Parts: sequence; C-alpha cells; structure tokens
Amino acid sequence: MGLALLDSNTVVGFLDADDPLHEAADRAMRAAAADHSFAVSVVTLAEVLTGAKLGHHDEATVRRFFDQVVSQRIPIDRPTAERAAELRASRRALKMPDALILATADRSAAVMLTGDQKWLKTPGLACDLRYVAHRG
Repeated sequence: MGLALLDSNTVVGFLDADDPLHEAADRAMRAAAADHSFAVSVVTLAEVLTGAKLGHHDEATVRRFFDQVVSQRIPIDRPTAERAAELRASRRALKMPDALILATADRSAAVMLTGDQKWLKTPGLACDLRYVAHRG
C-alpha cells in the first residue's frame, strides 16, 4: 500500500459539503483509499487548522479528520526544504507553501491529490499528481 498526500484544497473540499470540490474530492479520496493510506504535509495541517480557527470550518471536525483519516503528518526536513526551493526557483508563480507541499509529495508519496490544476505542469516529480476536479 502506497502513500497518498492530500493537498489542502482536497482536504477542505472533502470536509466542506458546500465547497465546489466536495464531490470530486470525496470521489478521489474514496478511489485512492483502496490502494493508499493518506498523509498530509505539516503545511496542509497548518493551512486547514488556520481556516478552522478563523471559523471557516468546524475545528472539532477538522481535528477528527486528521486523527482518523490521515495516517501521517509529514514534517519539513532539510532535503524537503531544499527540494521546495528548487521547485519554487523553477516556477516563480509557485508560492512557497505550495512548493513545500509539492516537495513533500515528491519525496514521500506515491500519489498527490490536488485541486490545483497548475501543479500538473510541474516537471520532474517522482509522485503521480492526480487532479481533483469538479464535473461541470
């Protein structure tokens, strides 16, 4: 069983029934769960918890999700930080939190579930980027 890293927008989409990505995130996570356990970067943990603390999501629900669904919270170590710097330098439009999440996936996961279509153009990643998109 491989590891599937969840991007922040995938987590929010899954948890929020009113989010435009909700159905797609739910579908993608259910499909990935057959062959993967779920992980997040600590950056995703911080981003989603910030949204909860700002009142965008129920904090207890968010914490339950991270405790019950996500098997690993992957820290940023030096090699991941260096990979994030490479990714950020090669794509200047890529923000550093996004570069850190991508670098975490690149170094630690077989699959990355993201709702950010621009990330699909990132060359040289070792993981399989899977775009979570709503059907319109």
